[in-house]
Amino acid sequence: MDFSDTKEEAEFRAEVRAFIDANAPHYLNEHLQKSGFGNTNTGEYDALEEAKKWQKTKAENGWACLMWPTEYGGRGATPIQNVIWSQEEGIYSRLSGTFIIGQGMCAPTMMAYASEGQKQEYLPKLASGEHVWCQMFSEPHGGSDLAGLRTRAEKDGDEWVINGQKIWTSGAQHSDYGILITRTDPTVAKHKGLTMFFIDMKSEGIEVVPIKQANGNSEFNEVYFDNLRVPDENRLGEVGEGWRVSITTLMNERMAIGGGISTGFPEIYELVQSVQINGKPAVEDANVKSKLADWYVKSSGLKNNASRMITAVSRGEMPGPENSIGKLVAGNMMQDIAKFALDLQGQGGALVDPEVAEGSARFQAMLLRSPAVRIEGGTDQILRNIIGERVLGLPEDMRADKGIPFNEIPTGS
Repeated sequence: MDFSDTKEEAEFRAEVRAFIDANAPHYLNEHLQKSGFGNTNTGEYDALEEAKKWQKTKAENGWACLMWPTEYGGRGATPIQNVIWSQEEGIYSRLSGTFIIGQGMCAPTMMAYASEGQKQEYLPKLASGEHVWCQMFSEPHGGSDLAGLRTRAEKDGDEWVINGQKIWTSGAQHSDYGILITRTDPTVAKHKGLTMFFIDMKSEGIEVVPIKQANGNSEFNEVYFDNLRVPDENRLGEVGEGWRVSITTLMNERMAIGGGISTGFPEIYELVQSVQINGKPAVEDANVKSKLADWYVKSSGLKNNASRMITAVSRGEMPGPENSIGKLVAGNMMQDIAKFALDLQGQGGALVDPEVAEGSARFQAMLLRSPAVRIEGGTDQILRNIIGERVLGLPEDMRADKGIPFNEIPTGS
């Protein structure tokens, strides 16, 4: 099979390279090369500002959100053009993590349920990096059960009054807007009484509290709502149809996360050629070769699975439950590679300073961040249920609260 570019693809790739050569923030190269997973290293430069500058540059030249319609700030590009862009953007794509939730999860939901006027107003500013968006789903009492949420929204004239709490909200402290799922009817089964909104994160009645993580960062946040008032026009979908709306977000979330997780395979392949086992390069060790072969096969599977997802989206299809495969495999693979890399480094694996640690401490950062990857966007157990039931057609897992009104489900508090 020939994977070389066609004449048109080669011309497009040359155009992409010319733009990146002329406009990318090359002064950040050394820092971006040392970025660990979950930590975009921009040195003395502010990471958020640099991300916004690069996104704005892309948008002004027609390279932002390539597959979006042009009227919403995109380019109307083909899937293969999007793949070519991703390949050529290289290390500068590490600046795009700030926007992955807004562009990969919130935007598809807005495109599906917002009014045309709202799409015209909000999406171009999301594409250009002017606005950052977050997604507020998880709650302290819900665990992996999204439908068990308790944040409530009550109708008051043409507005909704919202009270409650969300947790593990990535990037909320930097966000201008966000999508929020609430409970509007506790007297029906838990999946039926939900309603989705999009909200201005600068509104009165919102408090964002960053959560300190093991890797020293604060990507996640608690978000509290105290009589937050949201106009009914900001509702996405019908009242009580929030679960259906959330499925759009979740399917795109798993595509965005699963297709974008840095598994660490290129980095581990580089590492095993520099460290030694019994006086020889680690890459010559039979056990290391076996692991590399296994990870290579999984990497190829993830690449092909991502290509299938992009092709489906290009045909106008909504991302399906099979997108859970990418996140499940990539999350576990990233953690396994990080553990193995630290074992190879021996006592040096305890070093976390990128200036002195082997591999610029990327594996240390990866290991500290990896547990979150296996929880956010659906835990391993939830993903296996989705794959088993909705992809393989296996019998549903038993649910003791199925069909019971939410306010009648026994709780511990």
